[in-house]
Amino acid sequence: MRIIGIDPGTGILGFGVIDFAKNKSKLVTAGVITTPAHTPLDERLEEIFEGLTDIIAETKPDAMSIEKLFFSQNITTAISVAQARGVAMLTGRRAKLPIAEYTPQQIKQSLTGYGKADKKQIQEMVKLQLGLSEVPKPDDCADALAAAITHAYMNR
Repeated sequence: MRIIGIDPGTGILGFGVIDFAKNKSKLVTAGVITTPAHTPLDERLEEIFEGLTDIIAETKPDAMSIEKLFFSQNITTAISVAQARGVAMLTGRRAKLPIAEYTPQQIKQSLTGYGKADKKQIQEMVKLQLGLSEVPKPDDCADALAAAITHAYMNR
């Protein structure tokens, strides 16, 4: 099964594509889609849509896994990230991908066995699970891969 994981964001949206077979995850590709600050939101969302459309067309995933939002403070940031998340989900839907959503706590629990693991622990587990020599950078990329790995585990 090929899975694209998404870490939603307006300025930086992380993506990671893995293949999962025989209880092993293998990295296909990963990176970020960045949009310039101070660009109108509609243009930023269009860049996210076009970028993800291209990535999905190139990698042909079987499913999309996306992190659910959790914000406790900055409502303005939450709204723009929610809009980017919606665009990512729409892009997956238009590509006829089943979409799974996981909370940050579910992702942490799935990768480390502890729902309150810190970012560094998650990154190390992504590195180990994919057999990488170093932690994927930037953090958004590692978070997207964590979402993809979580979906692989949840659908064994």
